[in-house]
Amino acid sequence: MSHRVLLINGSPRKNGCTARALQEIADILHAEGIETDLIHVGGSDIRGCLSCGTCGRIGRCVIDDLVNEAAPLFEHADGLIVGSPVYYGSPNGTMLSFLDRLFYSTSFKKHMKVGAAVVSCRRGGNTASFDVLNKYFTISGMPVASSTYWNQVHGFSAEDVEKDLEGLQTMRNLARNTAFLIRAIATEKEKNGLPEVERGAFTSFPDGK
Repeated sequence: MSHRVLLINGSPRKNGCTARALQEIADILHAEGIETDLIHVGGSDIRGCLSCGTCGRIGRCVIDDLVNEAAPLFEHADGLIVGSPVYYGSPNGTMLSFLDRLFYSTSFKKHMKVGAAVVSCRRGGNTASFDVLNKYFTISGMPVASSTYWNQVHGFSAEDVEKDLEGLQTMRNLARNTAFLIRAIATEKEKNGLPEVERGAFTSFPDGK
């Protein structure tokens, strides 16, 4: 059985620090027999969610851009790895707008797809950005792949990242753990199916109490 991972680069720099981190991951995934797709989001004009609710009726985002192009790849992927540079202690705005709409406008099950986040920064803000990205997975029933340190690389350029030996090592270990989780979940799914998901309760307190 073949497996695929969708990699998303949120950096405006197509060949920058974030791309270098994702390439390290892709190389190991390929060595592990996992196929990859890469989408470069950072250079695109991605606006935020309109909160119009149209996606609930038509099954896709009403803003027909890269989000709708990425949705089928996400649907058929066994894992999703998102990478972003740090802007003011957070993932960059384009990436957040893209992920908000990608997760909200798609109705297919994300349950048990493996998720992982990667961040790049010159010095600080990495763990805060890492936390923000991981929340997309943990609200969607997606197991989060971890590594031997927070999934981050440091540098101002791709050449700088080459010197971050621990950061690149962290990417390689992340890729191996991702591949392992994907295979383990596939084996268990074939043997016993996926865990039951309850959906009956929805807390909104409409009575104001």
